[in-house]
Amino acid sequence: MTRIPHETSGEPNPLTTLTLDSLRRRTSMKWRTHPEDVLPLWVAEMDVPIAEPIVRAVTEALEAGDTGYPAGTAYAEALASFARERWGWSGLAVERTTVVPDVMLGVVEMLKLVTGYGDPVVVNPPVYPPFHDFVRHLDRKVVEAPLGADARIDLGILEDTFRQTAVDGRRAAYLLCSPHNPTGTVHTAEELSAVAALAERYGVRVVADEIHAPLVVGEADFVPYLSVPGGERGLSLMSASKAWNLAGLKAALAVAGPAAADDLARVPEEVGHGPSHLGVIAHTAALRDGTAWLDALLTGLDVNRRLLTDLLAAHLPAIRYRPGDATYLAWLDCRALGLGDDPARVFLEHGRVALNSGLPFGTGGAGHVRLNLATSPEVIEEAVRRMAAAVERAENP
Repeated sequence: MTRIPHETSGEPNPLTTLTLDSLRRRTSMKWRTHPEDVLPLWVAEMDVPIAEPIVRAVTEALEAGDTGYPAGTAYAEALASFARERWGWSGLAVERTTVVPDVMLGVVEMLKLVTGYGDPVVVNPPVYPPFHDFVRHLDRKVVEAPLGADARIDLGILEDTFRQTAVDGRRAAYLLCSPHNPTGTVHTAEELSAVAALAERYGVRVVADEIHAPLVVGEADFVPYLSVPGGERGLSLMSASKAWNLAGLKAALAVAGPAAADDLARVPEEVGHGPSHLGVIAHTAALRDGTAWLDALLTGLDVNRRLLTDLLAAHLPAIRYRPGDATYLAWLDCRALGLGDDPARVFLEHGRVALNSGLPFGTGGAGHVRLNLATSPEVIEEAVRRMAAAVERAENP
């Protein structure tokens, strides 16, 4: 697939626009879970203003009283256009999409289509904790195929896991995180093609969570799973939610490969009643008119990745950080600090910095934390200063 370059937008860096005082007036989970003296760098909310085209589209809908139920294919059409222009992928067919409330609820609906009660669902830990939670709540069995030491899919482990799931004849699925959360790994076309071949060999259905697809910060190319040879039987979930900070405006799209269209057609009609009409309007505006804002965000995130690398080297050199090529999340290996399996607890108690504990991410998460980079450089600097002070206090109570 041809890489489609995007140019510098000329827009201001969204990450440097808002002050801490203005952010603390927000009432969302990020800003209300902890006391005001805590710097929140945990849940996936960005410290940014919403892109003007999104604000305009939602405001116009409110002024018109357009607050009913979602209808039409505008969201899917906008995503198909974005995919062509951004990733050089023309294979997203609007007729093979359906709107779902959000990506994880969409994952649940896709797993209902291709697995049954007690069937295995393979995941690659350390991975986004709801992968474990939602699968278990669906009464499916989580089967781990851990990432390799290089934070990439270990195809040998994956094949062994697929082989084991096929032994008892149950229907198995592979819940692929692409790009990967929390490592930021962007899977290559070769890796995804190998995954597709293994899935076909062992009769495993692939459901890909591709919510972070627009957030490739490094030199890698995002490759849609449905675009690789053998991906025709796959199902994908996509959304503008993460890239444009729209978690509170619920809407996502389930996309089927050509050989999975019949599966997608079995999604119950009532699933389409869950998305927010205003959410669909917001996501559509983001994909159609918000790319300049996105480019400015990606530039700012790259600055923050480099800043965090330098700050850790100067103040916490024992922390291992391998910047990923996607997402605004940093996966930090803190095991050498000697803070135990849950260093996030120490950073919160002794440094007043809220990070995600690595433990809920599954195998490979102990001794790690996830840090949200989608904030101002000043906040990142203050966070690392507090983290270093927390380590000192823990060592010298």
